Amino acid sequence: MAQPSRALVVVDVQNEYFAGPLEIQYPARSESLTNITTAIDVAEAQGLPIVIVRHVAPAGSPVFAQGSHGWELHPDIASRRRDSWKQIGKNYASVFAGTDFEAWLRETQVDTITLIGYMTNNCDLATAAAAEPLGFTVELLSDASGSIHLANAAGEVSAEQVHETLMVLLNSNFAAVATTQDWVQAVEQDAVLPRGDLGSSAMQGRAAFQPVV
Repeated sequence: MAQPSRALVVVDVQNEYFAGPLEIQYPARSESLTNITTAIDVAEAQGLPIVIVRHVAPAGSPVFAQGSHGWELHPDIASRRRDSWKQIGKNYASVFAGTDFEAWLRETQVDTITLIGYMTNNCDLATAAAAEPLGFTVELLSDASGSIHLANAAGEVSAEQVHETLMVLLNSNFAAVATTQDWVQAVEQDAVLPRGDLGSSAMQGRAAFQPVV
């Protein structure tokens, strides 16, 4: 199997996710942030291209208002940011939507994007799904991302339920899901991360939940 040409994509690690209604609940924010900075430091050391993404809303918006404290990158990310990183501001969940992300990936001959950052249940999910028809391979670091509790007319789920369910779902078709440590090892070895597929995931799921008769 050909060696992957990776880029690390740091999605929306902004102050908005560390206080207020969008505060990340699972995994613990301190844990995911540590793994995010570890991935960044390894990518820098290995010479991988890095993309820094920020969600942008108009001034006066309740969240992500451009120029507001919530819109700013978390200090641990801002202190690492370099001018050489690709900078993207986005208005939609997917990093691909309305940006030059796809064009930049093709120009730099990147075929594999490693997603870290927030939120698992929104921007990470949307970006992974959008990459499939474009032919890009996606990696998602389960302990360098995070989710929030959700409740609406359809029901309610905890952040842990959201996150763990989406890790299984994404690994069944859209992304290779791995821990930061496993990803670091793969990067150092120029190796491909293993990924599930829908067929085998369905068969294993059926076996796991088959009623005993």
